[in-house]
Amino acid sequence: MAITWRAVALAALGIAAVLVVPVPGTVLLWAVVVAIACALDAGLAASPRLVAVTRTVPGSVRLTQPATSTVTVTNVGPRRLRATVRDAWQPSAGAGPNRHQVDVPPGDGRRLVTSLVPTRRGDRHADRVTIRTVGPLGLAGRQVSLDVPATLRVLPEFASRRHLPSRLARLRELDGRAAVQLRGAGTEFDSLREYVIGDDVRSIDWRATARRNDVVVRTWRPERDRRVLIVLDTSRTSAARVLDAPRLDASIEAALLLAALASRAGDRVELVAFDRRVRARVAGVSGPRLMPAIADALAGVEPTLVETDWPGAVEVVRARLTQRSLVVLLTTLEPAAVEQGLLGVVGQLTERHRVVLASVRDPEVEELRTGRRDAAEVFDAAAAERAGLERAAVGVRLRQRGVEIVDALPDDLAPRLADTYLALKAAGRL
Repeated sequence: MAITWRAVALAALGIAAVLVVPVPGTVLLWAVVVAIACALDAGLAASPRLVAVTRTVPGSVRLTQPATSTVTVTNVGPRRLRATVRDAWQPSAGAGPNRHQVDVPPGDGRRLVTSLVPTRRGDRHADRVTIRTVGPLGLAGRQVSLDVPATLRVLPEFASRRHLPSRLARLRELDGRAAVQLRGAGTEFDSLREYVIGDDVRSIDWRATARRNDVVVRTWRPERDRRVLIVLDTSRTSAARVLDAPRLDASIEAALLLAALASRAGDRVELVAFDRRVRARVAGVSGPRLMPAIADALAGVEPTLVETDWPGAVEVVRARLTQRSLVVLLTTLEPAAVEQGLLGVVGQLTERHRVVLASVRDPEVEELRTGRRDAAEVFDAAAAERAGLERAAVGVRLRQRGVEIVDALPDDLAPRLADTYLALKAAGRL
């Protein structure tokens, strides 16, 4: 049985009875009266177990975007249902006001809508639906909590999509340029045209020239349908918080923007989330199905407190790629992590593929480097400067092994990585 504020108020009225008849029996008598009244009122309340409850939620929603949870209650009992219904969710689902007052005649139903604004990626699970009924006097009632399962899949926010239009414009500009005179791997045949002074004689098409009176050369354009493999590091280093979010979230934003851009460029995009084993994989998907597949795969990816098995990651790349491709490693430039793992095996990747390493830089460390107001800030600035030098040194060692480095602040990582991809494509280096 559940009591309401009215029962408490009725019990408090007993003070007046005690003042009128100040004997011990008055208190006991009044308590019995209140208990009997509450019991009778609860007995007359509709049974919460005679209520059919269903819950409906969207299949998925992007992070920070609003969604709704609709609970439908149907009174299948013989009494009028006066109740409070609570639609409970885990805190990260961002549920708004979730207590609803209902008054439902027998055989009727109501739809109760709770707004949701998720604050974390992944599957947000609903808690139980609690129904508390009250009797005609509003003194007491009955309560039950029912299991009504529901799951809302929260996809990555993809805030970096605001950079996509400008990068697509640059991509169209790249594709619309005059055919470039490149030979060999990484280019594909475009058209034939007449020879002009300055053309590479190796581009002459002798068969076409024999059929015409003029010398004809082949023109080439940057090859499409290249393969791009994005490797997302989900080890302990990805759990470090940069500002108010894990480093992994900035890497996911960069992966989404690069995948969207590369797919529009006609390249085949694959993604692997890896630490000591594969946590998520997207392969064999193209066209309009690619981005939903990547967003869905990355929705539930969380950092794992283990070290990355970089030899294992290299084996995963080798198993997926048989031709020269672009491999993008979304990881960290922390010297200890790189020197103990990646540095020893990255040469196995660069000898066959074009490798780009993208890392998030902590803006708080950048702020520490400028502090000079007191001795403590000077020491902090010195430590931050030392960390920056070590980071730069490990970047130099990776570049010596043929790795392109993109080291940027969280908001800049996605556009910087997209710019690097476009620059490599424009130079015919993919």
